[in-house]
Amino acid sequence: MTSGFRDQLPALANKTYFNYGGQGPLPTASLEAMVAAWGQLQELGPFTGDVWPFVESTVTGLRRRLGRWLGVPPQRLAFTENVTSGCVLPLWGLPWQQGDVLLLSDCEHPGVVAACRELARRQQLTIERFKVADLRQDPAATDAAVLQRLENALGPRTRLVVLSHLLWNTGQVMPIAAVASRLDQHPQRPWLLVDAAQSLGSIPVAEAAEAADIYACTGHKWCCGPEGLGVVALSERLLAEAQPTLIGWRSLSHEGSATSGFHTDGRRFEVATSCIPLFAGLDRSLELLEAEGSPEQRLQRIVLQARRLWESLAGLPNLKTALQTPPPAGIVSFTLEGEQPGDVVRRLGEQSLWIRSLDEPACLRACTHVCTLEQDGDRLIAALGDR
Repeated sequence: MTSGFRDQLPALANKTYFNYGGQGPLPTASLEAMVAAWGQLQELGPFTGDVWPFVESTVTGLRRRLGRWLGVPPQRLAFTENVTSGCVLPLWGLPWQQGDVLLLSDCEHPGVVAACRELARRQQLTIERFKVADLRQDPAATDAAVLQRLENALGPRTRLVVLSHLLWNTGQVMPIAAVASRLDQHPQRPWLLVDAAQSLGSIPVAEAAEAADIYACTGHKWCCGPEGLGVVALSERLLAEAQPTLIGWRSLSHEGSATSGFHTDGRRFEVATSCIPLFAGLDRSLELLEAEGSPEQRLQRIVLQARRLWESLAGLPNLKTALQTPPPAGIVSFTLEGEQPGDVVRRLGEQSLWIRSLDEPACLRACTHVCTLEQDGDRLIAALGDR
């Protein structure tokens, strides 16, 4: 099935692309929206009385659209540069006590893990881990195992749980809402931080975003927006308890007064000047994706190609897929016996086929999106089988 969205992606004209989990191609219409925003800013004058209504409408429009995607009120959103800053800025503003435990899954991105380790060092906290990387079965079995392992890992001092929604390495989807429900029953009510780098634009996110305390996303991966702009959804509880850590004029309820208090909503975690054309570009990318169907309909198309690719990969000799059952989303990870992942990426790149190698665990990753065609998968399979 072809899509109007694919027609908007010039990057796909001369390559076969499976790196949506790293960075999505920017649609032509999104680039045009950014250029138009640049032009409008300069015509109005970048710092005049006339420009501020345009800036406000651009930012507010995207905030409202993302609120609909994430299923939370717009005032619970904060704009950030990327997923890592979306995780770190509210995380470091929480009231920690010496000896609190940060419980992380073993599939978290190094950027988030490093931030937690430094937080633990500064605040004299303890980091513990629980396993999800070895869960390779169907969604029902995976959900049950995650909840059981979480139960076994929780302790009386657990104050935070970090768990990605869609695991960036194995491609499993985590039961975020069920995890949040369990944490609500814990005497400490640990905060739940969700790395949603692989989720927004890929799978339905509203239920998970509503359940988490910190649900951090980016616009440049599956949303196919410009790099440099992300968003984090924050719970009412977190907004009541966390203070901003990186502070600027946008954090203040009255931006012109240094004695002003902070915003009471998500804007307290916004810092200073942002590139407004990025907002226009991401808004257009999201609008284009909406034209491809509901989140559930888009996921159905993504999974169709992911499962087709998984089945073909499983039939190749000397190749092992990460999951033992078809993938629940668009990430298909695998290993190729006798060839280093980095060498495979280089070899395929010479044929204008683009996948990614990962280090933990060492594997190859191919991502399918709504614009992925059957012949894309066929070409990848042919190249992998021709060694």
